[in-house]
Amino acid sequence: MIFEETPLKGAFVIELEEVFDERGSFARMFAEDEFEAHGLPTRFPQHNISRNHKSQTLRGMHFNVPALAEAKLVRALSGAVYDQIVDLRPGSPTRLQSFGVELRAARGNALFVPKGFAHGFITLEDNSDVFYLMSEVYRASAGRGFRYNDPSIGLVWPHAPKVIHPRDAAYPDFDLNEYDAGG
Repeated sequence: MIFEETPLKGAFVIELEEVFDERGSFARMFAEDEFEAHGLPTRFPQHNISRNHKSQTLRGMHFNVPALAEAKLVRALSGAVYDQIVDLRPGSPTRLQSFGVELRAARGNALFVPKGFAHGFITLEDNSDVFYLMSEVYRASAGRGFRYNDPSIGLVWPHAPKVIHPRDAAYPDFDLNEYDAGG
């Protein structure tokens, strides 16, 4: 695997190192020792799949309360998504900055999202499945979100969403004071 750190410290785009022969190719998607060498978690007690039938389906922006923050390793298993993260970590020099990357199943690349980040994506193709390795077991009571088009964050999406869950559409703008207070 090739680990490329993003401009947001601790967040990585991870590329496959494929070996090709007459059968096709082989690549590692996860290797504990390589993740450990980059200071990343190696325990992922929950694995999720997000199935998205339509292009331009938006999910996000999601995060957990700081005390129950979770890291994610995100990969497209089919189709493609534009994945975005926002650094919410207090004291981080890149706090409230964002990073986006196209994750394509055909490419096999992944995004490692550290604890203390918001995360969301929009599908670029119909039938895009997204697979997450989670560093923590999901707790609904810890889940929070902010509006995907919050002007104070300024995320730039490749296109407007056509499909968005009412909860995601109704999220408020990000409240830094509320987040810092633990909520």
